[in-house]
Amino acid sequence: MNRNIFKSYDIRGIYPSDIDEDAMYRIGRATAQHFSLKNVAVGRDVRESSPSLFKELVRGLTESGADVVDLGLTSTPMVYFAASRLPVDAVISLTASHNPGEYNGMKLALAGAVPVGLSTGLSEIRDLAIAGEFAPAERVGTVTEEDIKPDYCSYFASFAELGDRKFQVVIDSANMMGVLELPIYEELAMNVSVTNIWNDLEHPFVCHEANPLKTETLDELGAKVRETGADLGMAYDGDADRVGFVDERGEIIPMDLMTALIAREILRKKPGATILYDLRSSRAVREIIEEHGGTAIECPVGHANIKRLMRESGAVFAGELSGHYYFEENSIAESSTLTAILLLNLMAESGEPVSKLVAETHRYFHSGEINSETENKDAVLEALRKRYADGKTTEIDGIKVEYPTWWFNVRASNTEPLLRLTLEAETAEAMEEKKTELLGVIRGTGS
Repeated sequence: MNRNIFKSYDIRGIYPSDIDEDAMYRIGRATAQHFSLKNVAVGRDVRESSPSLFKELVRGLTESGADVVDLGLTSTPMVYFAASRLPVDAVISLTASHNPGEYNGMKLALAGAVPVGLSTGLSEIRDLAIAGEFAPAERVGTVTEEDIKPDYCSYFASFAELGDRKFQVVIDSANMMGVLELPIYEELAMNVSVTNIWNDLEHPFVCHEANPLKTETLDELGAKVRETGADLGMAYDGDADRVGFVDERGEIIPMDLMTALIAREILRKKPGATILYDLRSSRAVREIIEEHGGTAIECPVGHANIKRLMRESGAVFAGELSGHYYFEENSIAESSTLTAILLLNLMAESGEPVSKLVAETHRYFHSGEINSETENKDAVLEALRKRYADGKTTEIDGIKVEYPTWWFNVRASNTEPLLRLTLEAETAEAMEEKKTELLGVIRGTGS
């Protein structure tokens, strides 16, 4: 078994060279054994390899004594929903998210959608699976089926507060699991008219990559919004736990500024609530949360980190620059469609087009995340500490240095020889100047 398929927060690799049926069987055995699972719910995506991998995963789980609830085809947020709605010890989403069709893998969470990563059980599962020495079980578990989609869709549709407003939206799921989220919009048909592009689950992987973080994948969505005169466009990633948006002009809404918009709507209903934002986000996010009476807490990147801090701080919502949006309404886990519904609520309540709402949050000039290859990550970070020692420095995730009119963050990739730079300044000229300066330090020191 290739141990490198075990990532920081999930399991993922190319089928069948990295991850195959035998590996998935072993992972099932190891998962059930390590956590002493009695009941586990498993959903899967539409990849060609998913049925056979699912079969072997279930065999491994049941031969270790766990009863399995087969959720069928699901989005990952549906699996997290099951974690709080079904009497199970754990849930598994069999998916490789936005990766191409030759990939597969899984995301694991315990009851209540508490995530499992390398530091919280995945490394032990890896070692057990590789060793292949499993304790005998007293019984073989059972397999039952459960369709949670109707309850899931009705539950999230209930958050819509659109009054008599009518909206036209364009939705693109890249023929992946976001298709299963569409019935929620059907329940809102009195207010929401949907134009579908690439929402055909029968033909996955025949269009663009299911990854709204790559802005070029939103080009077709933006064009369709302009063509149809829609009020909003949205694009799900492969397993529908991330989402990107374009406004009524077809222009991309920055994912961190979406956090600020959703925070406005949440604080209208939950005055004084605590909201998390990842440290790469615009300063405007903190400012807007606080202007609307909320408590804003900066946090590190990564869903496991954010979900843990949400529980510790009592936060009701968190947003990430990557398009992950986390809600207490879905067990402190992602809900892309609730993000869309709350944005429509804000548009209905304000009476403003989404472009105007975004313009009110666009206060600074942000670089986005810029990758640099380097084998000398530690040397680069030390050089940055010394050069920018006069700024306010924090190290909750990499190094972040703040000045009155600009800031930057540099953090290391967990899986690649990369450093990731994000910066922001009060003017476009200053942002470009500092970007050039910082890349010179990063690429010069790391070469």
